[in-house]
This record gives sequence, structure tokens and C-alpha cells, in this order.
Amino acid sequence: MKIRLTASALALGWALAVLSTAPAAAEEGMWTFDNFPIARVNQTYGTRIDQAWLDRVREASVRLRGCSASFVSPKGLILTNHHCVVSCIQELSTAEQDYVANGFLVATREEERACPGQTAEVLTEIVDVTDQVLAAGAGLEGAAFAAARTAEINRIQDEACAGDSRFSCQVISFYRGGRYGLYKFRRYDDVRLAFAPEFQAAFFGGDPDNFNFPRYALDAAFLRAYENGQPVATPNHLTWNPRAPQAGEPTFVSGNPGTTQRLLTVAQLERLRDQQLPLQLIQGSELRGRLLTYAASGDEAARVSVDPIFGLENSFKVWYGQQQALLDPAFMAGKRAEEAELRERVAADPALQLRIGDPWTEIEAAELAARDLAVPFRQIVTAAGGGSALYGMANAIVGVAREREKPEGQRNPGFDAAVARTRTRLLEETPVSMDLERIRLGFWLSKTREYLTVDDVRVRTLLGRESPEGLAERAISGTRLDEAAFRAAALDLNVEQLVALNDPLIDLALRNADQAAALQAEWGARVGVPSTRAAERVAQARFAVYGDNQYPDATFSLRLSYGSVQGWSYRGVEVPPITYMGGLFERATGAAPFNAAEDFLAARDQIESRVVYNYVTTNDIIGGNSGSPVIDAEGQVIGAAFDGNIHSLGGSFGYDGSVNRTVVVSTAAVTEALRKVYDQPRLLRELGVD
Repeated sequence: MKIRLTASALALGWALAVLSTAPAAAEEGMWTFDNFPIARVNQTYGTRIDQAWLDRVREASVRLRGCSASFVSPKGLILTNHHCVVSCIQELSTAEQDYVANGFLVATREEERACPGQTAEVLTEIVDVTDQVLAAGAGLEGAAFAAARTAEINRIQDEACAGDSRFSCQVISFYRGGRYGLYKFRRYDDVRLAFAPEFQAAFFGGDPDNFNFPRYALDAAFLRAYENGQPVATPNHLTWNPRAPQAGEPTFVSGNPGTTQRLLTVAQLERLRDQQLPLQLIQGSELRGRLLTYAASGDEAARVSVDPIFGLENSFKVWYGQQQALLDPAFMAGKRAEEAELRERVAADPALQLRIGDPWTEIEAAELAARDLAVPFRQIVTAAGGGSALYGMANAIVGVAREREKPEGQRNPGFDAAVARTRTRLLEETPVSMDLERIRLGFWLSKTREYLTVDDVRVRTLLGRESPEGLAERAISGTRLDEAAFRAAALDLNVEQLVALNDPLIDLALRNADQAAALQAEWGARVGVPSTRAAERVAQARFAVYGDNQYPDATFSLRLSYGSVQGWSYRGVEVPPITYMGGLFERATGAAPFNAAEDFLAARDQIESRVVYNYVTTNDIIGGNSGSPVIDAEGQVIGAAFDGNIHSLGGSFGYDGSVNRTVVVSTAAVTEALRKVYDQPRLLRELGVD
């Protein structure tokens, strides 16, 4: 889930001062569709938003894996960002046909290619299930509480979807456990690539321009949803409007922001600042160095490394920006003041104090436990495999086998459905770079030994007498998990049968399984469950003191934000809200990453220089909003959100409408490129702008 938010080294210093003392602007908030402030928006902007408008937007909004999108034609055509599909483009590419470098350009619908593992989901129903979830586990503690909650959530989900594979159902926590909603999605599993520009067109300016503005990037691509081999009929789609946006006009972003942490307590923010983010930065920096070294070793290494490096560099800058925000004394002072005020308001109301208790102190105790457990928990549980796709498959297979050995009544609810979903993923024929697999697995093993020490029993269990690099080489070279048929067959085996396979990567996952399970149980008992129960009471305190007309933290669930096309001013520098296509050639130097794409250079004389290319709005977004449609007051799509400016780096913890900006690629620029650069008349006709 990324919006590929990045920044230049100079601009990184800007993130520090913007979150602390400024009051929240009117545009703040990633609102759920069942609690959108219609009256406030209409009063502020003079718009005529109503429930029918919201329903049309919701029905056209699409959730992809890790990104957002929208239907923009009656035949299942989906607009999203190029960076949301670059992994698909790379999987479809070969050394002989590099679609990442050259673009994916086809003349007919029949040539559209399936994206392995991609799904498209449309939210169809929202049901409040707070009472059912909060009642589950009442009077229980520790693992029993967690099991009861999980069982109830799975029951609600299974009952809502009733085994219909066309739908997916998800119970989502809002307000850190203050509310729970059942979200039901219409799901499409056959999603195909329809168009993508050259990588250099989509990511012009590269890492230096990321998290910056002005921008000149065609970060847009088209997918298409299919069912039974035919394009999905999507009468509820957004109308494509290629007009230029106007400064000051209202804009709406409908998408799936991944995670914000604006409702965390001070104790939770402090551990994030002091422990979690520094560890992510240190390990991310070293892994980036290894990937860059490998990429420089040859043309094929460079080709397969494009997306992994791109994603890691993006994440690294997000972590750095978040840490800098949390290191700002004024910002943290503001957070402490906010928390103190809420605690004082609770203490002043005896009845409320009796009901709420002191959840903040309980969270502080849980965070102390987390400081002890966090490093082994990361290395053995959450970071296990280091991002190796094959290890992830091995771990999934082992997990199914271990669960299958439990008596049927003790298995996790929804086990059969989970196995079916796992089988579908394992059968996908996805290209895997064995070199990158060795790098990732070896890095994880070496960092686990470094951080937990050679003598740690968990390290000895993993490595035995082997070196991290030697084990990674043997496991990746000797596994058969790169064969889809082998993966599918292994999924049906029990633990004893898996051992008999003598597959070195499955053996590694088996060795890690018991110690991972033990750490998960300890984390749940000392951190997870206490924090969950306390956070629910913090949320109830907020509702009691401030009312329930609030937006929740982002949870990769469908949200709608509102704002306007607007530049910003910072330390005497005025940043205009709009760039034009002609500015690309003025900014281009001919040297990477400021080398204009070849197709753009070839079409330079045909491109209308005053077409709006990118623009910025005051919409409140975060990672996961990548590909979100930017919609005008009439409900028409006028762009796709693809980035944020430098000030949005700390947007996980707070929003300042005077400087936080969403960066958008305009439909005007996409239309111009389809017409003048890439010669795509079929798409133009489908969009209604031929």
C-alpha cells in the first residue's frame, strides 16, 4: 500500500515544523462514506453533494492490492497509477520485451494481459457490527479473549458472504476499536493490463522529484476487470472529463488510504519514534545498498530490480519523514497536550471515569513490554523471510499444514475458505528472480543473527551450523517452490509429509514456525490484547467528550476526502498549483533521472504545451490512496492522485491544510498522451473523448 511519497534531501527538512501548532484546516479528514460531512462541504464550497452523489462515487471506486482506482467506462476499464501496476508490468516483461522500459501498448482488447494476483473490489455494503464484536470475549483475558474476538469476526464475515466467491467480506476496526464495520465488496479476480506508458514518462525526475512539486509525471495506467472471460459491465462508472482544473475549485478523492496513526497515544508514538522507525531505517538503508549493487551488475539485474528498488526507496523516505515529524519537539508537545486535555476531561466526570478507567496507563505498560519483544518479534514473525516471495509461499503452506493438524473444532474459523484463497495465490504463474530471492533471504537471516546474537536459541534453530548466506543459497537453489504444481501439491500435505519432501525452504519455514507461534502468543498476551482493550476505551472517551462526528484513522478501507486545487507558500516561496506539459521539456536535461521518455521526445512538436500536466490539491491522503480518482463537484474524474508533497510525510500523525498537498496527474495530460504520444484511439473512444 503506497502512494510513492518521496522527497529530495533538501526538502526533507521542511517536514519538521508543519504538524505541531497549526490548527487543523477545514479539509482535514479521510471520511467513511457512511459519515461524510455533507452539510459542511456544501456550505464551504457551495456544492450540491447528496447521498445519490456519494453512492455513485462509491460504486465507481475500486480497491486494488495496495492501491486505489476507479471505473471510467461501462466496459470495466479502470484508471489507476503506473506505479500501482509496475510489478505486473515487470512480471509480464522479459529480457527481450521490456514493457517497463518501453510501455505496454496494444491495439485491441484481446491483447490485454492478466496481472497475476491482482484483484479489483467495489464496496457494496456497510453494516455497523460494533455491538457484536465488542460483546465477544467479554470477561475473557489474553489468548482466550483474542480467540473469541477472532471467532466472532470470522463468523460475521462468513455469514455475510455466505460462501459466494464473487464477494469478499471484511470486518474493519475504526477509531482504534471504538467502532467496527462490516464491509462487503464485489470482487473481480481477473484483472488485465490495458495500457501503461514508459517507466521514464511515469516517473520522470525519479527519486529527486519524488515528494516534490512542481512535477511532470504521467503516473497513470489502465486495467480492465473481466468475469467469465468477458469485460465486466460497469454502468456505475465515473465520467472522464479531460478539462483543465481551475485554481480554487473543489476536489474530492475517493480511495483506500492505508494507515494513519493520528489516534495513537503518546506512549505508542514514542516507541514508534525511538525503536520501530530507527530499526526500519537502518535495515532499509542496508538492503537498498545491496539491491543497488546487484542492479549495477548487469542489464538483466537492472531490469528485474527496478520495482524492488523503487518501492524500497519510497518506503525509506516515508519512514525518515515520519521519524523527523516525531522528533519535532513542538509536534510531540502538541500531542502530549491533546492527550492531557482528554484525560483531564475524563477525570472531571466521575461517571465517565468509572466507565473508562485509565487506559492510557495500561497502554504505557503494554508499550514497555513491546520494547522488550519488538526486535525478536520483527525478526522472527513480521519480517520473516525478508520479503522473499518463495519463503512467503513456504510459510503459507506450513501454516495450513499446522492448522490442519488441529481437531476440526479447534481450527480457526473460515479455515477452508482461507485454504482456497491460498491455493488460488499459489497457482498463479508469477515470475520470480532467484537472485533477488537469495539477497532478501540472506539479508533477513544475517540481520536476525546480528540483532538476536549468535547464541540466541532462535538463531541456532534457523541457521544450525550454516552461515546466513550459505543457507540462503542452498534454500533458494534447492527449493521447488518456484513450480506452481509443486506448491499446489504441497498445500495438501500434513507436517510429516512436508518434512519428507526435504525441500530446504519448506524446512526453514518449518523450523521457524514454532518459535514464531510462541512469540505471537507472547506478543498477543503482553501487547496486542491489552492495547486493543485499552484503545477501545480511549475511543469511547473521545466519543463521550468530543462527540462521534469525527473521522477515524485510515485502515485501507474506502474513504472520501475533500479539498480544492491550491498551491502553497512556505518560508517566502510560493509554489503554484499547476504544471504544464511543455514544462517537461524545459525541465529535461537528457541525463537520468531527468531524461524525457523517448516517445515524448518523438512527439514533442505535436504535444500542446499548455495542457495541464500535474496539479496539487488540499485533499487529505496517505499511502494507499495511489490511483484514487480526483473528482470534481459534478462527480466527474479530472485526475488520479499519485503523490504528496514534502509536508505530507508526517501526514500519518497529523494534517496541516496550509501546506499538506496531494499531487495529481490530470485527465487532460493522460488524454493528450493517449492521442499525441501513444496513439491509442480505442481507449480514447472508450473514454468518450476521441
